[in-house]
Amino acid sequence: MRRNNIDFTLIIIVLLLLGRSLRSGGFSSPSEWLMDKIILVPAIVIGLTFHEFAHAFMADRLGDQTPRLQGRVTLNPLAHIDWIGLVALFFAGFGWGKPVQIDPYQFHHRRRDEILVSVAGVAMNFLLAIVFTFVAKGFLTVAGAGWISSGFGESIWLMIIYIIQINLVLMIFNLIPVPPLDGFNILAQIVNIRETETYWKIYQYGNWILVALILFGVAGLIIRPCVSFLFNLLTGLIIY
Repeated sequence: MRRNNIDFTLIIIVLLLLGRSLRSGGFSSPSEWLMDKIILVPAIVIGLTFHEFAHAFMADRLGDQTPRLQGRVTLNPLAHIDWIGLVALFFAGFGWGKPVQIDPYQFHHRRRDEILVSVAGVAMNFLLAIVFTFVAKGFLTVAGAGWISSGFGESIWLMIIYIIQINLVLMIFNLIPVPPLDGFNILAQIVNIRETETYWKIYQYGNWILVALILFGVAGLIIRPCVSFLFNLLTGLIIY
């Protein structure tokens, strides 16, 4: 997701945080809430870092040197973390990394390559979800259910499960066809409106549309069932 106005995004985060907390009573046990968020940190950092790295790596391989010159073809989280987006994902369940800048005129096949760059991020998130599902299977096999039920074992188990879930959330969220998300860029290239006035008119109001989808719960209605289906599919096929 690309931000155009930090103050506006901060307002969104505050509204989402307040609404979420009031509905769920998330601060009723501060110590449990804090521990849960600490366990969530690796999932968020891994998901955002690999998502943005995938964009940068794909653009670089397709001929655009812009991400490499900006130091984005790296797995160093500091190169990819947008602190506002990280806080949003941490508290509200929706977030983003620092957008990878590209110069599409350096691509050999611009339309195809822009699609590939957009797809790379969500594909990486799905790949990570699959990989860590196998990690969960291995952990369950080696450690056993008894050790997982212990305090430390449970924390490690939850950390792995969160990595799977957060990557699925990032994948589905970014596939929503609303600017400035990857889904809109993919759709715009498929229907070939990238260079039209219609594209820029839609893009102009993209942030407003996305905010409305989040605040009125539409995004959640899209994300939750998709994530639940994919999570149950992965764990059902591999873990159990």
